Amino acid sequence: MTKKLQKFLHWEPTPKPEYNLSTQIYAELKPFRLPIILVILIFLFGTLGYVAIDHVNVFMAFYETGITFTTVGYGEVYSMSDNGRLFSIFLIIVGYIVFALSVGVVIEVIRKGKLIDLLKERRMLYKIARLKKHYVICYHTQFTIELTNEFRKAHIPFVVVSPREDLEEIAKEYNYPFYLKEEPHTDIAMRKSHLSSAKGMITLSENIADNIAMISSVKLFEKELGRIPYYIISIGEKDRDVEKLKKLGANEVLNPSKLMAQRATAIAKDNKIKNLLEEFLYSETNVNLEQLRIPKQSWVLFKKLKETHLRDLTNVSVVGIKDKNSKFIPMPKGDTVINVEDIVYLMGTKEGLKRARILLRTSKKPKEAQYV
Repeated sequence: MTKKLQKFLHWEPTPKPEYNLSTQIYAELKPFRLPIILVILIFLFGTLGYVAIDHVNVFMAFYETGITFTTVGYGEVYSMSDNGRLFSIFLIIVGYIVFALSVGVVIEVIRKGKLIDLLKERRMLYKIARLKKHYVICYHTQFTIELTNEFRKAHIPFVVVSPREDLEEIAKEYNYPFYLKEEPHTDIAMRKSHLSSAKGMITLSENIADNIAMISSVKLFEKELGRIPYYIISIGEKDRDVEKLKKLGANEVLNPSKLMAQRATAIAKDNKIKNLLEEFLYSETNVNLEQLRIPKQSWVLFKKLKETHLRDLTNVSVVGIKDKNSKFIPMPKGDTVINVEDIVYLMGTKEGLKRARILLRTSKKPKEAQYV
């Protein structure tokens, strides 16, 4: 009955991190055990001592032990005998020793700082556990700074994982909402970053060996989970590095130097050039570019592009079509026929692209398309 009620009300349990830090936190709290035990024993000893010496009730003896042990200076709460006063002096001395020991333990634990770091990390892990379809960005570089800035603008969730000791200061400076100080290719880092529910991984190390290790580790983790492949993006400065990373399983490998050279060449040819695609995709406008493979059961197969009335129904434009032989047709005309396994490149608003996906994936011609 409870499960049915939770399902009806759409209640979901709070997601928990895949990596539990409780054991490490308990290990850091271990030094507190002795002071706590000593305090309990002193209260027990003092209470029984006052009951035995002055024959007061247990509550009165417990209260007198408390104000004596803490040296608050309230005075005697009952008419105390000389033996009781001597016992109080002994209790004060022992209490002061235990208090000094406890303060020393607290200062030592705080001085090491590991407990505070673990508590901060646990709070971070619980926040990361709530993420779904996020990207895990590995290694902090200049590329990471620029990429995370664009991700925030596009509202794409991400977690930055880097072994740098100053990652917390870096995260504050560059507004990383979620970050982890770990070696990205380790199993612990993958579990802490909740890679199991991530959409993909981006590795941006300037060292090609780090990127190779990262891609290989993610592929192994992917097989272990038995899930759909992650979308993997990496960078490489040399053509042979780009090919190597693609063979390992990266979906996209970008060469920053080559991209910059291509853009600079285009500007050098015509310094008045304006890349409208960049203006649309990377500005604050609500325009996006998306590719969609036409399903085998789609009603638009073997129809001319103008017969789909895609622009009229969804306000989305087809800016390109790639056939099964990887031949790309830019800005296709209305007479272009859509074939099996074609990939169409769509440009439009998020709402329009969503309607276009539904329209192109359905097997029967929609009613609204019959009357356009």
